Amino acid sequence: MLDSSDSVEANATRMCVALLPVLVDKFLLFQQFKMKRNPRKLKWTKAFRKSAGKEMVVDSTLTFAARRNTPVRYNRDLVATTLKAMQRVSEIRSRRERVFYKNRMAGNKERERAANRKLVAENEHLLPKSSVTEKVDEEMLDGLAEKASIKIPVKPAKNKRLVVGLGEEMDLD
Repeated sequence: MLDSSDSVEANATRMCVALLPVLVDKFLLFQQFKMKRNPRKLKWTKAFRKSAGKEMVVDSTLTFAARRNTPVRYNRDLVATTLKAMQRVSEIRSRRERVFYKNRMAGNKERERAANRKLVAENEHLLPKSSVTEKVDEEMLDGLAEKASIKIPVKPAKNKRLVVGLGEEMDLD
């Protein structure tokens, strides 16, 4: 991180740029605290994310990150094992967070599809008539064909050509 070839000012500038987002977050949180805002109602705080169930709250890996205020005499072996354990705990936590996120997002596709269908059903009058009825007819025919396993002949589309100047379709028959 610090390079001896660079000047002291350049290194200090790099460190300030790296610390800037952290300091801004701390400043904003303190400002909100001074205004007596509830952190559980501010959507960008950790307290909100935990209370809303968007982050893991109860997990054994989270206890390893807790601050311990008991001084321990330096031991080289203890430091080495601690560093290995920290790496392993971070791997376990990242895997558990990934699983937690997948479980939380599990029903989103179905909900989104249902919302899209509802939106189309409510605003069907805004869609062009031909495309809506063709799509609905094709979906119904596909559904019936799959259920009954009967092949239904589909009418071939008429040959149509786009007229350049008018933007309308003309039959070629």
